Amino acid sequence: MNIKTAYQLLEDSIIYYRGEPVGTAAACDPSPVAVNYHECFVRDFVPSALVFLNSGRAEIVRNFLTTVMNIRGQQTVLEGHQRSMGLMPASFKVIEEDGRESLVADFGERAIGRVVPVDSAMWWMFLLRAYVVTTGDWKYAGSSEVQECMMQILDLYLRERFESSPTLLVPDGSFMIDRRMGVYGYPLEIQALYYGMLEAAKELISGTNGPQTVIENLQVRVEALRAYVRLHYWVDRDRLNQIHRFKSEEFGLGIDNVLNVYPESIPGWMDGWLDNRSGYLAGNQGPGRIDFRFFAQGNLLSILFGLATTEESQGIMNLFAAHWGELIGEMPVKIVYPAVHGKEWMHVTGSDPKNVPWSYHNGGNWPVLIWPFVAAAMRTGRVELAENALETITERLKRDNWPEYYDGRKGGLIGRRANFFQTWSATGLIIAHQLYEDPEFRVLLDSCMYCAEADQ
Repeated sequence: MNIKTAYQLLEDSIIYYRGEPVGTAAACDPSPVAVNYHECFVRDFVPSALVFLNSGRAEIVRNFLTTVMNIRGQQTVLEGHQRSMGLMPASFKVIEEDGRESLVADFGERAIGRVVPVDSAMWWMFLLRAYVVTTGDWKYAGSSEVQECMMQILDLYLRERFESSPTLLVPDGSFMIDRRMGVYGYPLEIQALYYGMLEAAKELISGTNGPQTVIENLQVRVEALRAYVRLHYWVDRDRLNQIHRFKSEEFGLGIDNVLNVYPESIPGWMDGWLDNRSGYLAGNQGPGRIDFRFFAQGNLLSILFGLATTEESQGIMNLFAAHWGELIGEMPVKIVYPAVHGKEWMHVTGSDPKNVPWSYHNGGNWPVLIWPFVAAAMRTGRVELAENALETITERLKRDNWPEYYDGRKGGLIGRRANFFQTWSATGLIIAHQLYEDPEFRVLLDSCMYCAEADQ
């Protein structure tokens, strides 16, 4: 009855504002390690929203979308600046003063490192599309408030910068990996979310008879981003051999090493890690740099959004199968592989005691990633991988009181600073089981996520 317990945890997490449900708390832990985990985080609400949409409770998702839309742009750094209106908060909470409830948003002002969340608006756009696709409520998407919000988001995220690539430049800590982990630049997870957001926006604007010029501009960016990621981020045996033999300091147009990556930057653990059937999208790519670490969320979302080709998607799942012990272990799914150690850990994380090797974001295992993993496995026809992952996770999560994350090389230890009764650990498991057991839910999720043909 673990799924029944997960549903109860979801119910207990619902946050109400003036009598209406508007979101879910990050955790129901009565003594959370992180004091802000009683707030509703935008990214954490995503799996909750998918459960609500599949159970006929779409009004909660609509309330959430409206709530976040109404509190956008309230950050203090750029308060009153026109472009600030396209920025969504990381989280919000309900407070009561003098018998009256109000909403307080956090745009990173209360977060560790004070980093503004780049992914919130992307997830908001994804959920807007998921809500509309599920309910057929195009009237909501076409309302003046929602249309204005979408345009302000796109104005911010499509703003021209001093860049020559279609990828999105972001600082460390601006998405799910919300502490310093050496992912500044062009991390894969952001590029996958960016791609999904652009595809969702294109469909929403087209379906509401929005400006054709905006749709055309979105299509140009989508095609450029897709081609760029597939060319520069993909790593398999053939690509690794090519990088290994790169010539550097080349100039001109007709060269292979256009980003001037030095072969010496290939880490030693890569030797023998890829077989002839495996591949993945590298964690980060930029001038003179490839981050060869495997980031699970970015690769899984690339499969679900169609950013990876059909062949690449199979290569990613082959990699999971070939390195099951390292990437899945005792608790699916490891967020980053491998962990950084020693002086590299000191330089990359700033000696962060929470991100010690094989803990938290530095090689920890995160139960919430079970839902995109099972979704990707079912999408690629790898049902056996979904079965094995579910068998590994289902019994243990409830027994361990739904922790936020696990530690250790195999994910065998409850995270030493993990919150318990973590909502997205429970909802991730619910969605994973629904995907495995219910063909209709797979169709629903496909319609919500599959924004492009993978082989375009």
